[in-house]
Amino acid sequence: MEFIIVAIIVVIFLVITKSIFGVSLKEIKQLVDSTKSKKLDELTKKYPDNKEICKWYLKKLNNKDVQIEENEGKENCLYIAVTNKILIANVRNSYTRIQTIAHECLHSVQGKKILMSNFIFSNIYLLYFAVISILAIFKLLPYKMLFLGIQIFLSMVYLLIRNYLENDAMTKARYLAKDYMDEIQISSKDEINEIVSEFDKINLIGIRATNYQLFLNVSVKIVLFCIICAIF
Repeated sequence: MEFIIVAIIVVIFLVITKSIFGVSLKEIKQLVDSTKSKKLDELTKKYPDNKEICKWYLKKLNNKDVQIEENEGKENCLYIAVTNKILIANVRNSYTRIQTIAHECLHSVQGKKILMSNFIFSNIYLLYFAVISILAIFKLLPYKMLFLGIQIFLSMVYLLIRNYLENDAMTKARYLAKDYMDEIQISSKDEINEIVSEFDKINLIGIRATNYQLFLNVSVKIVLFCIICAIF
């Protein structure tokens, strides 16, 4: 019964958090698919290819050792700390690529200790969840409430690290992208201001959405483990 109560509390807290953050993925989609976005997509087609933009950012950040690899089959860009590699997804035709690539380049200059801590801790966290869930299903897990408490603690630490890394990169990417456009002078000042204004709108929603998504991910695992403990 206590596990059902915990699960209900987490779900209620999740609903309240969504209301507080005002998360609207539909709103983000509307921004990206708007007529204005199509116009900005056309404006940024004249910019260099993604690899060249990425190289400029890394040079600006004094971090030239990063490997750059284009991954056309994916929709999300990614920085992999372990291999020190940036994977650039299929974002060639979107104006958001200028900020998205900046975001991943900024990840590459974040503290190596916290980046590696995030990688190691994320894997430990996922492994811990998988192991205790399997043991609970096979009724081999004693003191289930204790293990639930440990999972909640690990979830909070995981959120703390990931939120810091993502918020830091998302906040700074807008400024790095503007520096890039100002310096290469492909667009006029009015066009740059128009593009950056759209970045601001996306970030206003995107930062909240990212924070909520991270919280949602850990909450689902907590609720799922509670349900497993209640059933088995």
